[in-house]
Amino acid sequence: MKRIPAEEERKPFLQPLKNLVIGKAHNVMDPAIFHKLSLIAIFAWIGLGSDALSSSSYGPPEAFATLGVYPNLSIFIGLMVAFTVFIIASSYSQIVELFPRGGGGYIVSSKLLSPVVGAISGCALLIDYVLTITVSTASGADAIFSFLPESWYPYRLIFAVVIVIFLILINLRGAKESVLSLLPIFIIFILTHAFALIYGILRHTSRIPEVIQATRSDVHSSIANLGLFGMLFLILRAYSMGAGTYTGIEAVSNATPILREPRADTAKKTMRYMTWSLIFMVIGLMTCYMIYSVAFQPGKTLNAVLFENISSGWNPTLARGFILITLISEAALLFVASQTGFLDGPRVLANMGADGWVPKRFTSLSDRLVTQRGILMMGIAALILMIVSGGSVKFLLVLYSINVFITFCLSQLGMVRYWLKTRIKGWKKKITVNGIGLVVSTFILISVVVVKFFEGGWITLLILGVLIAITFLIKGHYEKTSKRLKKLDYLVKIAELGTPNPALPICYNEQRSDKHMRPHDKTAVLLVNGFNGYGLQTLASVFSHFGKSFKNFIFIEIGVVEAAVLKGQDEMENLGKEVKSDTEKYVHLVNRFGYYGESKTAVGIDILEEVHKMAPEILKQFPNAVFFAGQLVFPKETFFNKLLHNFTVLSLQEHLFREGIPFIIMPVNA
Repeated sequence: MKRIPAEEERKPFLQPLKNLVIGKAHNVMDPAIFHKLSLIAIFAWIGLGSDALSSSSYGPPEAFATLGVYPNLSIFIGLMVAFTVFIIASSYSQIVELFPRGGGGYIVSSKLLSPVVGAISGCALLIDYVLTITVSTASGADAIFSFLPESWYPYRLIFAVVIVIFLILINLRGAKESVLSLLPIFIIFILTHAFALIYGILRHTSRIPEVIQATRSDVHSSIANLGLFGMLFLILRAYSMGAGTYTGIEAVSNATPILREPRADTAKKTMRYMTWSLIFMVIGLMTCYMIYSVAFQPGKTLNAVLFENISSGWNPTLARGFILITLISEAALLFVASQTGFLDGPRVLANMGADGWVPKRFTSLSDRLVTQRGILMMGIAALILMIVSGGSVKFLLVLYSINVFITFCLSQLGMVRYWLKTRIKGWKKKITVNGIGLVVSTFILISVVVVKFFEGGWITLLILGVLIAITFLIKGHYEKTSKRLKKLDYLVKIAELGTPNPALPICYNEQRSDKHMRPHDKTAVLLVNGFNGYGLQTLASVFSHFGKSFKNFIFIEIGVVEAAVLKGQDEMENLGKEVKSDTEKYVHLVNRFGYYGESKTAVGIDILEEVHKMAPEILKQFPNAVFFAGQLVFPKETFFNKLLHNFTVLSLQEHLFREGIPFIIMPVNA
């Protein structure tokens, strides 16, 4: 028998490079791992709130530009945004209380409305998070290149692509590491913008009466020229162009599992930071636009023009330095804002994967305890969209924000239905908050769709429809497979009887007793995944093909730590108890028939790795061991079979074959 190499000998050749770029593996069994990886409110504000704050680089300017010759109507936009943020944040605080272990739009809609509605909400969120990454990165690239020579502008798209790749890499290191690495940018942005806006308003408080008069004049002029409904439509259209500023609020409830305990309190504190900072930023910018009568200038962003006006009269060197630092931090924060998509998009994929709406492999974790496939999927989708759109922020903004309001509406509807159904103490107050959130979200959704539909909004709705159709196909495949496997559940009832049955051909072994282990007897090592018909069919196949050849039976089950499990130490402990209980049932079964049985379990993120660790000890104890595992056989090989099933057994067979270990796959037909 070939000796299995030491763990160090089996490390990949590129392991040192992987450790350098992504980082060394985390120990999933470390009791303190959840505390180490979780985010306190300040860090969560940076990772999730930066999306909303960064919208000040394109949201208010875009709304201001839409108003055209009536710029002083922008104060209404600011007040509408402030009211919307406050209402949505208040309603999501109640969602966090009801779902303290994670209550994003997908989970809320699935549990309070229906799984189908949840899938629609999840698909909308996925598109929104991809657009968050793309819009933020493209806007940041635009802002950076506005400081550079015009001849460099053609390289803007390449730069944006490089930034997305960089963000993918730092997120593969882990949520906390990615947030901490971007902390300086966030702090500089907050300090410079808070100072600029407060200083700008205080410096010209004497002009506030003039601004009020100018606003009245714009209201009267717009009504006279456009009519009352025309003015309202203009305001509504301008408001819709900045509707992408609310993504971060939903993101907090979705990212609750990565927040520090007590998670609900941390989430609500994060939303308070996000709410008031966003309200301050939007109203501050809109007020300063009016006070300084800013106007667009070729080659400059509106905020650049504003900050130049605010710093006029300063020492020229000091003014140039302040403007440069402020605008660079503004541009860089847009890259930080992409974190919302990278933190929450993979989590939505993991939740949907656990329920079978997307490939289940999106639930798995890397050794850095992040949903690596989800991060890669979000990043690749953003790269494709970036290239297809040419990094056009104007085009991307048209696609943006529609999907997040679909989720807002469904989440609020679910909460309203919950309060009406349960009528628990204080339900009237709670339903009022969620009810107002539902009305506001629905109004904004309809408005945004109407305003943006013919400008290109139909594209994002078409993409949403296609994605929903794909998820329904995937769900149908998993349900069909599940029904096939359930046909084997009758074996569980037979096994519980403990008597011979042709359907479960385990024969009595009169010469053996489970109290007398003989290590040198032939030993069957079976990999199982729960005490179910699948595992029992595999055991039955061993007896059918080999009779009483095997005297010892070792049952291995690996408790795979997925995104849904990595929420706390309690989940980890429960997983360990569950796999131990499963394998003990197999042991008791073979014991009753006179065979020696033993269970070996482990908890980890990779089945192959954990079995590799167990194999040497098993072979040392039972030299004549043969490994077995069952593999579901599909009637027909299809693209969906390959895409939606990871065929771990085949990979494990290949790995053990390389070590000279006999491994037999038993076909399971259902």
